[in-house]
Amino acid sequence: MNTTDTNSLLPTESPVKKQIDFVSTATSHHITAMRRNKLPDTIPTGRTNIKAWFGFGSLILSLAIAGCSKHQPAAQRAPLPTASVSVAKVETGKSIAREEVVGTVRARERATVEPKVSGRIARLNAVLGQAVAAGDVLCELDVREIKARLDQALAQSEQAAKDLERYANLLKQEAVTRAEYDAMEARSRMAAAAVAEAETMLGYAKVTAPFSGVITRKLADVGELASPGRPLVEIENPNDLRVEVDLPESLLKQVRIGAKLQITQEESPSAVEGTVGEVGPSADPMSRTYRVKIDLPRESGFRPGQFVRVAVPAGESPRLLVPSRAVIERGQLEFVFVVTNNVAQLRLVRTAKRTGDSVEIVSGVSVGETVVTDGANTLTDGQPVQIK
Repeated sequence: MNTTDTNSLLPTESPVKKQIDFVSTATSHHITAMRRNKLPDTIPTGRTNIKAWFGFGSLILSLAIAGCSKHQPAAQRAPLPTASVSVAKVETGKSIAREEVVGTVRARERATVEPKVSGRIARLNAVLGQAVAAGDVLCELDVREIKARLDQALAQSEQAAKDLERYANLLKQEAVTRAEYDAMEARSRMAAAAVAEAETMLGYAKVTAPFSGVITRKLADVGELASPGRPLVEIENPNDLRVEVDLPESLLKQVRIGAKLQITQEESPSAVEGTVGEVGPSADPMSRTYRVKIDLPRESGFRPGQFVRVAVPAGESPRLLVPSRAVIERGQLEFVFVVTNNVAQLRLVRTAKRTGDSVEIVSGVSVGETVVTDGANTLTDGQPVQIK
């Protein structure tokens, strides 16, 4: 859009301007006459002098009124040429009202890693921000008592296996009863189970990562006593994120699983489209809001913990639309030319959201009116037009 002076939209011969020039000239002449006659600059006191000054003021007012009454007849103005323009009708459309709600970016996969057995921390392979893969050893515990229990279970298992073999030979010789052999067989199986249990507990001495991700918190250090229920580290997957937002019941009606919502962040000028993945079935008793989780694309550019704004639909409302090229920008003002009886009339308008080739008009025109689309930049208010 060209940006020119707004005065160019008015005819060059303005009666108001001539009136102002006339009054200014008359006032200048009287001030010059006062100086030649050496009249005082300040208002003198006394009844006679005050009357003289009031008479002078009345003269100036009379001259101003006389100047304002000398209008140039409209017939003497130069007629404006007829311009050939293209037009379009002001149409109605539906606008989806949206309300922005603040949400928080969180990882879909996040876990607090804890040990399953007690023991002193011998090694802790965890650094804040460190990337780990699933199965990587994060912590090793000193569990000597579990090793001793395993050795004991192994010895008992070996002895039970030998006893079972001897009872089997005695059973063939009918030196022992079948019940005595069955009891020995059960004791052998119990010994084997004790070995398996001890080996499993010993395996818990190495704490591993449950999935691939990044260590976000380190809650313990080497030498400390680890026990079940006491967190060691926290891990998150930064490549699989979602937004968690709390919505009131009035907005929850517009949100469904699978719906697409626009998400913005202050550091990122462009919006990211997310998909509603979960909707809380019940409201929080304190805030009376429902938790909604929105899945983000893998290349969203967001980071866990960031605050974002989610545009939630709040309903539909009618709006007026005109082609974008019909709006003229002159500085901070916006205009359109409305064609009435083949004459272009200048209208000051307020615009809102632009969508494609159309722009929403908040005020200044009515539905069904005709606006100039092509050739509006060269028009003048009141100029006759011919529609192409």
